[in-house]
Parts: sequence; C-alpha cells; structure tokens
Amino acid sequence: MFGFILWIVVGGVAGFIAERLLGEDHTIVMNVALGIGGSVVVNVVLWLLGYSGGNLLGQLVTGVVGAIALVLGYREYKRRS
Repeated sequence: MFGFILWIVVGGVAGFIAERLLGEDHTIVMNVALGIGGSVVVNVVLWLLGYSGGNLLGQLVTGVVGAIALVLGYREYKRRS
C-alpha cells in the first residue's frame, strides 16, 4: 500500500516539475496523471531495453521525462484540434 501511495506522490511531483519546465498550467489531478503516465511509459521502455528506473531519484527523473513527453504530445493534440 505504501508503494502505491509513493508512486502517486512521485507521479505528482514529476508532473508538477514537467509542468513548470514547460510553462503549462494544469490541475493537480492532471499533474499526477501526466507524471504517473509518463513514468509508466518510460519505465516500460527502459524495461524492454534491459534497464530499470532504480531508486526514488531514478523514478522521479523517468517520471519527469515521461511527463514532459506526454505534456508535449497533449499540447500538440490540442493545437491540432
């Protein structure tokens, strides 16, 4: 249970960092969703390549990278629609 809560907190922090780096303005729920989604996507790709996110800092970095990718994708989607 603690791991799940930690995953949400790290996802939220990752989403918040990505939001600030890209100058976006999302809700807390959107930050958590982007952070968790980004973390999952990047960790799956790393796992397929034989790597792992590792410790808490590694998970945060992978979450931020993934969240940035998702924010950029979402931004492009909104721009086109």
